[in-house]
Amino acid sequence: MKDARILVTGGGGFLGGAIVRLLRDRGARVRSLSRAHYPELEIAGVEQFRGSLTDREIVGKAVQGCELVFHVAAKAGIWGPYEEYHQANVVGTGNVLDACRQEGVSRLVFTSSPSVVFNGRDMEGVDESVAYPAHYEAPYPQTKALAEQEVLAANDKSFATVALRPHLIWGPGDNHLVPRIIAKGKAGQIRRIGKRENRVDSIYIDNAAEAHLLAAQKLQPGSPVAGKVYFISQDEPLSVWELINRILACAGVAPVHKSIPAGLAWMLGGLCERTHALLGLPGEPRMTRFVARELATAHWFNISAAKRDLGYHPRVSIDEGMKRLAASLQP
Repeated sequence: MKDARILVTGGGGFLGGAIVRLLRDRGARVRSLSRAHYPELEIAGVEQFRGSLTDREIVGKAVQGCELVFHVAAKAGIWGPYEEYHQANVVGTGNVLDACRQEGVSRLVFTSSPSVVFNGRDMEGVDESVAYPAHYEAPYPQTKALAEQEVLAANDKSFATVALRPHLIWGPGDNHLVPRIIAKGKAGQIRRIGKRENRVDSIYIDNAAEAHLLAAQKLQPGSPVAGKVYFISQDEPLSVWELINRILACAGVAPVHKSIPAGLAWMLGGLCERTHALLGLPGEPRMTRFVARELATAHWFNISAAKRDLGYHPRVSIDEGMKRLAASLQP
């Protein structure tokens, strides 16, 4: 990848920033398209384009002259108007694909999510053959599923695309999952959902970034990975409550012991959603039906395809990752 011109959408974000750092370490000429300006990217010598994915003009300018695009940027979250998610995740992805075609980009690596196939029930050891569900309980997985399908359908003899599904990315510098867990833990707002020790997959940030570069290295028009999707994870599923408590421990926060029945959590999620919608309350509901389902079910994945086709193997274990996270949280 030395001297290659590469665009990372969302290069100022958690995963996008990790991908940018790896690319710069390997001598690539990197661009970022983000909604804000990031001084750390400027210091690293990254060319920055500032704007929205829904702005076709700025997307086109960012893509121009690139040979590879990592499309990482998305609107994430558990709550908000569907149209906002659709504009960022579906319309925005369409704009990136159109710009790639117009500018002759030959490769695109898309960051998807396992939530695109989450059907509200246990998913244990499933592989990429699992179907998209008929119903979604949140706009994020629904719009990411539409975007993923659009990316895979765009693959052809001159434009190669691949999608990766990392699950629960965490590590130093996380601006979403880890601070959210720690803040709610400190406030005493976390409850175990049900009594089961349902296992879930996660992935350390460095492993997630490396998987994206491995996919890019294998990706060419007509190559075996083109047009495919891959689950990526630590390959080390833990009880969701063990994972949460280990993250809390990194920040010196007491573990979660109190619990509520899973059915009650789902009902409370629906009530919180309706109350927020009716009253126009700011922020996110304390509980949603999607989160209740996620915390009460198992979801871990067979990553043998990523190992075989991409050569992916997690280099940083959960134990090592937790040590690094704890060190980063020290005052």
